[in-house]
Amino acid sequence: MTQISFEVFPPRTPEAQARLQQTLEALAPLNPRFVSVTCGAGGSAADATFGAIQSLTAGSYAPAAGHLTCVGRSRAQSDAEALRYWEAGVRHMVILRGDAPAGQERFAPYPDGYRSAVELVAAVRAMRPFEISVAAYPEPHPESRSPLHDLRVLAHKAEAGASRAITQFCFDSDAIVNLRDRMAGAGIPLQVVPGILLASDFAAMTRMAGRCGATVPGWLAQRFAGIDNDAERRSRVAADIAASQVEHLRREGFDAFHFYTLNQAELAHAVCGPLAFAPAEARSAA
Repeated sequence: MTQISFEVFPPRTPEAQARLQQTLEALAPLNPRFVSVTCGAGGSAADATFGAIQSLTAGSYAPAAGHLTCVGRSRAQSDAEALRYWEAGVRHMVILRGDAPAGQERFAPYPDGYRSAVELVAAVRAMRPFEISVAAYPEPHPESRSPLHDLRVLAHKAEAGASRAITQFCFDSDAIVNLRDRMAGAGIPLQVVPGILLASDFAAMTRMAGRCGATVPGWLAQRFAGIDNDAERRSRVAADIAASQVEHLRREGFDAFHFYTLNQAELAHAVCGPLAFAPAEARSAA
């Protein structure tokens, strides 16, 4: 049976809060194993993330997973944020190093902050017995030193206490399969969960891909060519692309998928509706 999870982003306005509430309500019938909420670097962004987590847990829509990065926080602030999640009943964290803030070309540790996801995973796991997911890159991260170095980082994340690696979205399914096989060959005991992007705006998709180093293949551009002003058709194309990728990866043995929803429940239903899901009690126990 297939396990699914979703990622949403926190609202910044009352109108966005209402839309997020509608998104969470719409995703709940799909019985996700968890829903994660992305975060920013401290301040109001962190408060918005925590508020979205509270909405998720208060509504009992799905188990919640908080995001935590090394960006914009000292070690003490990161520790306090992790404990705040635990006290709110959150038992699953998605831990990332995080991208460089706007205006910086490369990531630099915050003063007295954690220097890497490996450090942050180890610290959070030592504080409380969180379930921890981390990031993996089927295509090299823009700052990658080498594929071998990337494997070593994933091994260190596992040693630090992570149990699951969610991939950056990648339209080359074979690259995801290759990553899983290389990790298995290296003895890295992380469950590899493909991250699937649900996006019907090709221009926005291209911008996101550029930031994370994901390749936008020519066939993808062709699928969206000439339909910029046809939102319904763009949604159908986006759903078909995501569903086809999921089916390809299922044939390759993957049985868990994480969907980057961009807060679009309609696309999530179009893609996930036909899938066979694991029972909710099995997901909560996994």
